[in-house]
Order: sequence, then C-alpha cells, then structure tokens
Amino acid sequence: MASDSPESLMTLCTDYCLRNLEGTLCYLLDNETLRLHPDIFLPSEICDKLVNEYVELVKTDSIFEPHESFFTLFSDPRSTRLARIHLREHIVQDQDLEAIRKQDLIELYLTNCEKLTAKSLQTLVSFSHTLVSLSLFGCSNIFYEEENPGGCEDDCLVNPTRQVLVKDFTFEGFSRLRILNLGRLIEGVNVETLLRPLASLAALDLSGIQLNDVGFLTQWKDSLVSLVLYNMDLSEEHIQVIAQLRKLRHLDISRDHLSSYYKFKLTRRVLNLFVENLVNLTSLDISGHTMLENCTIPSMEEKMGQTSIEPAKSSIAPFRGLKRPLQFLGLFETSLCRLTHIPAYKVSGDKNEEQVLNAIEAYTEHRPEITSRAINLLFDIARIERCSQLLRALQLVITALKCHKDDKNIQVTGSAALFYLTNSEYRMEQSVKLRRQVIQVVLNGMESYQEVTVQRNCCLTLCNFSIPEELEFQYRRVNELLLNILNQSRQDESIQRIAVHLCNALVCQVDNDHKEAVGKMGFVMTMLKLIQKKLADKTCDQVMEFSWSALWNITDETPDNCEMFLNYSGMKLFLECLKEFPEKQELHRNMLGLLGNVAEVKELRPQLMTSQFISVFSNLLESKADGIEVSYNACGVLSHIMFDGLEAWGICEPHREEVVKRMWAAIQSWDINSRRNINYRSFEPILRLLPQGISPVSQHWATWALYNLVSVYPDKYCPLLIKEGGIPLLKDMIKMASARQETKEMARKVIEHCSNFKEENMDTSR
Repeated sequence: MASDSPESLMTLCTDYCLRNLEGTLCYLLDNETLRLHPDIFLPSEICDKLVNEYVELVKTDSIFEPHESFFTLFSDPRSTRLARIHLREHIVQDQDLEAIRKQDLIELYLTNCEKLTAKSLQTLVSFSHTLVSLSLFGCSNIFYEEENPGGCEDDCLVNPTRQVLVKDFTFEGFSRLRILNLGRLIEGVNVETLLRPLASLAALDLSGIQLNDVGFLTQWKDSLVSLVLYNMDLSEEHIQVIAQLRKLRHLDISRDHLSSYYKFKLTRRVLNLFVENLVNLTSLDISGHTMLENCTIPSMEEKMGQTSIEPAKSSIAPFRGLKRPLQFLGLFETSLCRLTHIPAYKVSGDKNEEQVLNAIEAYTEHRPEITSRAINLLFDIARIERCSQLLRALQLVITALKCHKDDKNIQVTGSAALFYLTNSEYRMEQSVKLRRQVIQVVLNGMESYQEVTVQRNCCLTLCNFSIPEELEFQYRRVNELLLNILNQSRQDESIQRIAVHLCNALVCQVDNDHKEAVGKMGFVMTMLKLIQKKLADKTCDQVMEFSWSALWNITDETPDNCEMFLNYSGMKLFLECLKEFPEKQELHRNMLGLLGNVAEVKELRPQLMTSQFISVFSNLLESKADGIEVSYNACGVLSHIMFDGLEAWGICEPHREEVVKRMWAAIQSWDINSRRNINYRSFEPILRLLPQGISPVSQHWATWALYNLVSVYPDKYCPLLIKEGGIPLLKDMIKMASARQETKEMARKVIEHCSNFKEENMDTSR
C-alpha cells in the first residue's frame, strides 16, 4: 500500500541506482548490454528490492526507461542472490525468467504475465528444489507453446505457428512448494493431475477456474489452511469436500455477482456446516452470494444496545456457533453486511466507510472488477459525507490506480474519488509525499487513457493542487500531457476549459527556464490554434480568455516565446479578436498585457512599427475597459516603442507627436489609487525606461506605474523596488534636465513611500 512515512534510505538508494545503473552498479558492454561491475556482490535483500522496484518503476513511471538486459544482471548467483520476487504483466518475458534460472528462488509471484509461454514452465522447474511460494495468477499463455504444423521452411510461410496447449506438465519435483496461486488458469489444463505431486500444500488459490469435481482437495485435508475458490460455480459436492478440510483457517468462496449466472445459492445449512466442521476458521469470504434461506435473526429477537462482535449476539444465525469472532468476514455485495451484529473484527461490505475500505484493501490486487465498484462507493462517501479515514482511503485508491493502470473502470472511479479526497477540506491532513503520489497516479491515468471521463477527472483533480508549486516536480510531464489534450482534433468542451486553465496556471509565476522549455513544447502554437478555432466559431468564452492569459504569462520576460507569438501570426489574431469582440474587456486586457511583453523585447519592436498596429494601440489609450488596465497596457506598449527614439518611428501616420500627446492625456486620466489586475515579478522592464531623455512620456509612464504599485500594494512592491535598485535610478532621474517636473514630483513620492515602508518595518527590538 502507498505509505505516508518518509522513504527509507534503502528505498532512496535503490531508486537512485535503478535510475542510474550505468553510473552505479553497471557498465555497458558493446554499448548495449548491461553488465555488473566485476567486484560487486549483492545479497538477496538488495537484489529482491532492485528487481521488485524495477518492476514497479517500469509499470508506474513513464519517465523511467526499461533495460532489455536488466534481468541478466542477476544470472550469476556468485555475484547476485534472488529469493523473493514479484513480477507483473508485460514487463516480464520468457527470456527474463530464463536469465535468472540459476537462482534459488523461495518466492515467485507472476501476476498477469501474459507474455510468458510454456518455455517458462521449463524455467520454473529450475526453481523446483527451493520454491516455497508460487503464483501464476492471470498468466494466461504459460501453458501454451508454439507448434509449426508444417515442419518445413516453405510451409512456415503458408502455415504460421499456432498455439498448442501443454498437457503433460505437473509440479513433480516441487517438494518444498506450500503456497500456490493458479487463479484464472486457462481451460483445458487438468488441475488435479497438475497438483497431484504436491505432498503438503498449505495454501491454494483456484480463482476463476470451473471444476465440477474438487474431491482431490481432500489429499491435503491435514495441511491446507487457505483455500480460495473465487468465482467457482459451487455445488453440494463442492461444499461436502470443503467441509472435510478441517485445518482451514481462510476460506474464500466469494463471487462477482455481475460476471455470470450462478445456480448455487448459499443457505443457512451450508454456513452451519462450515461453522461446525471448520473449527479453525479465522477468515471467511462469501461476498457476492445470494442467500436462498433467511440466515438472519429476526429483528425482534436481536438484542438491542451497543453493536457487538460477540458470536452469541450475531445477527447472522449460523455464526452464533463460532467459538470466537472471525478476523475477517467478506460480505461485500450481500444483504448480510447491513446487519447490526457481525461477529468479525474486519468486515468487507457496502454499509459504511470502514466496510468499503476493507473491501478495497482485500480485493485490489487480483479482483479489479470488485475493486472498481468498491471505489465507486468510496466516491459517494467522499462526495456526500465527510471521509473519516482520509489517509487510508487515499493510500488505498493510489495503490489500486497504480496496480491497475490499464483498467478503465478503476481509472474512472479512482480518479473521481481522488478529486473529492484531495479537495481543500482535506488539505491539512495530507503530507507533501502523499500529494505527490496522487499527482503521479493522476498523470499515469492521463497518459494511459484518452477517454473523456478519465481525462476530465484527472484534470479536475489537478485543480485541487497549488499550481505551479505542487506540480513543479513533474513540470515537463504535466505540460506535455495537457498540451496533448488540447491538440486533439476532437475535444470535449469542459476538458478543454479545465486544461487551458491549468496550462495558464502552470506558466504563471515560474522562472524563465520553465517558460522557455514549455514554449519549445509547442505551447504558444497550441494556444494560438485554440484562439483561431474560437474566432472561427465567433465565440469568446473562458477558453479564449484563458488562452490569451496563458500567452501573456508565458511571454513574460521570455523573448523566445514572444518571437514565436509574432512568427505564428499572433498579431493577426490580436487584430481579428479586437474587431470581433469589441466589448470583451477581460480579453482586451489579456491581449494588451501580452503585447506589453512583446514590446519589451528591443529586437521585436520593429515588427510592431506599422501604421495599423500603432493606430490600434493609440485608440486603446482611451479605453475604459477593465478599469485602467487596457489603457495602461496600451500605453506601456507605446512607451517601449517611443524609447527607441525618433529614428525608429518608420511610419508617416499616425505622427509620433500626436501619439505622445494622447499618451500624456491617458496617463493623466488614470486614478493613482487604482487597484490592479496585474502581477509583476520584476520591475526591470519598467526601470530601464527611467534613465533616459529620449522619451519623457515613457519615463513618466514608468514612474506612474511604480507610484501606483508602491502606494496600493506597499508590502509587495516596496521591497521589490528597493531590491532591484530602483531608488538610485529615481534619484538620478530627478536630477535630469530632460525629465518633466510632474514626473520628478511623482518620483519623489515613490522614494518617500519606500522610505516610510522601510522605517515602519524596521526591527527595533533589542
């Protein structure tokens, strides 16, 4: 299960070594094959951890690159020792098991390894003298081998190889084998013949296998302590055999009530038979069963009062015969789980949060079909009520999502549950590590599924995090995934809106290296395409506004992205949007903010020097949209253009003096106490306009901007101005003959504000 405790040093070292094999344990032979350094010997504690963590990384971390020759590192027991390994799904192939055939494995779990064929059955024989525990769960092809019916080279072209069932394999020689899982074994294999050589099995799992006769199980009546017959269609004969296995401590005859029609009905008599004969039973799972007879105590006979797990008070009549409460009782999707007195310490069911969490915990690894329904119940609890076991709930959902990355139902229900389990109500209860685990499984889901519901759930869940701070450790990956969503030809409107919002938040308040990297991923082009599509539809909605806002943020002090905007016909779209949506104030503010960033780049300003653009900027000086923001940003664009001097004014209309006059009028019309819809990370672009006499109006705009910001937001902007050396620049400007008197007066007020701020915040404590 996902843990909320700090990672151990062992785990951190293992992770580092696996991500840097060439720089730590290995070298590359012939530039392609990994080899252990010759002076290395690794004990089983380390080797087991390396193999098991490698499988986990390949399965859950898309950035991690698998190595084709990884398992060959463990081929020689003189330098590496393996004892207990868990391999999953497509990660392991026949040659991987073959590579470790000389190891003395004690425990080998193979789960859903569909690439394994009968070649691996022969490899298993290599481990027969040491193997104590073996799982072949879901290894659907391991009893198949390839056969060429033609037998000659020419015939192979006509008759390709076909799969033939191996029927002669048995566990002969596996003398130490005690624990065996054959869940979902394919039809045609004779289970009785396969198992007969095993002398003293202690645990057997035959999930999903249909056997009419299980009489052979009685050969282990003195040794079998755990038996799992999940989804086996039972009969009276099955029950009679089970009742003879008197050593059983764990019995699972549960079923998925949705998977197919079962004739067998669980009766009061059957449960009585189990209680009377299986006296060592501590765990029983009867989930999914329909009860033919009434197994419950009539409510009038139930002893009222505090809920009890004592067998004598049991609401389930047959369990009154138990000598002690069960450790676990599986009642998921049965009517019994809703009774008052259930004689078990842990119950799986759908009555309350505790039962639902127990169900997720019990069924996650091998029963995704049940797990998805249990997570759906948890989703309802988290959505409607308050989740009282938040940490456990989150860890269980994370584990389920990691374990079943390719299961659509679990990805849908799990991502929906995560949205509610990570909202602000629960924020304080979650550690940084746990929230990072959530982010990683959410990104896994987005990567694996283009399905609308999963994508929407994942995007919504990401909105519960502080952006960009909490996503920065996966910054590149999350941006790539969001851009991939936005570049899809057919888009769900709601996902598009959320994805653009996230993109915007991710490029706001991050350093320029991040912005440049995201720009190179195609961010600017993606946003412009979205704008173009909305423009074609004549729609100005949140997607349109967020797209311009995102472009404003990503071009902030990032010349490369500003250049991309111009190269991809951004100015054409700006003019078209201005014409199509003349009343959309928020849109105008975002567009002008972006153009302010472009205008700050000296090399790009000549591209803004056209009669059309300058006329548009001049006209926007008189805009009252969004308070002063549109007028302010238009004036900022023109201030940088004016700063290049008279010789850079390469147009006849409008005249430079006329534009300057309109700029002065605009600045004088603004309220100095205006609250701003803007966020400066640096004053550098503004400060560069102060020490110059080329354009007094640009100097005045810059001074007004500083005065407004330090007046209205002194706590934020006084320290920034002081830190960036703005005070000496203002003092020098006051001495300049070319500066306007009103500009100088404003500069003095800025200096005074900052001086007062420093005095007020000075530490006078002794």
